[in-house]
Amino acid sequence: MATKKKIPMRKCVATGEMRPKKEMLRIVRSKEGDISIDPTGKKSGRGAYLSKDIEAIEIAKKKNVLANHLEVTVADSFYDEILEFIKKENH
Repeated sequence: MATKKKIPMRKCVATGEMRPKKEMLRIVRSKEGDISIDPTGKKSGRGAYLSKDIEAIEIAKKKNVLANHLEVTVADSFYDEILEFIKKENH
């Protein structure tokens, strides 16, 4: 009997929906307070997951969701960086 492998699920901090980890983008805050996109999901630090769709990023930007979750100031330019990353990944 083949066992089904459990798919790790993560919750989008912008939309609140649960999705498989591979469909999510991890944003991480280091101990120094720097935030960055974590495509591997393995960087150390406080992480927050966002859905890889433009609507979720727009919601996060409007509500400043990442700043609340990561307890750090997030510039609007960082949200633009996330959008660029998603567009590159989809093409």
